[in-house]
Amino acid sequence: MSATNKTIAFLILVLFTFSTPGCLEDLADEVEIYQGETSTVTMEIVHAESAANATSTYTIEIELYHDAAPNHADNFRKHTQQGNYDNVTFHRIIDDFMIQGGDFQSNNGQGGYAVQWYGYCDGEAMEQASDCSSETLYTLPDEANNNLTHLPCMLSMAKTSQPNTGGSQFFIMPGDITQHTWLDGIHTIFGKVISGCEHVTTLSEVATDGNDRPVVPVIIVNATASE
Repeated sequence: MSATNKTIAFLILVLFTFSTPGCLEDLADEVEIYQGETSTVTMEIVHAESAANATSTYTIEIELYHDAAPNHADNFRKHTQQGNYDNVTFHRIIDDFMIQGGDFQSNNGQGGYAVQWYGYCDGEAMEQASDCSSETLYTLPDEANNNLTHLPCMLSMAKTSQPNTGGSQFFIMPGDITQHTWLDGIHTIFGKVISGCEHVTTLSEVATDGNDRPVVPVIIVNATASE
């Protein structure tokens, strides 16, 4: 991949988050996160206008790396437990690169935020949640320097071009790539598809429009987290 193409591909991961201030309750500075080394999330995905119109369902199982990226894995797990990924689309797909989804706010890549307070508000470190003007500005601290590489089937966090701005959007590498090491140290890898990665590859090849949006929606019908 040329330097120009790498730049273009990187820019597609940039999110433009639009949010409005809201009232917050004060949250404890110490945030409880999942303490296990790994956990799993299972997603059922369809390529259809709706689940009712789907002729087949693609099931993938993701292993989350709580030991390598504790905040990101915890955030993804809790978004799943709260049903935030149910009926959410993969709104941006690029063949030989990735499939991106997780915008539970607007389903178009312009929304999403961290599931709880992790110490950052729109990329800025703050002492307590009450210092942040809205929970829709909650973001995650980068954990990208965890010695993981963007290899096939890896799960990584989408964010803006600024540090510490991940929220709920994520992307998955298809199984037919080699590696995208130019993303390492920038985007946080926090899991891997351990079953069904061939489906990610299939979905990465669907027809898209000029904005890389699937012509026929790719929908996460439901997502469930292990106990």
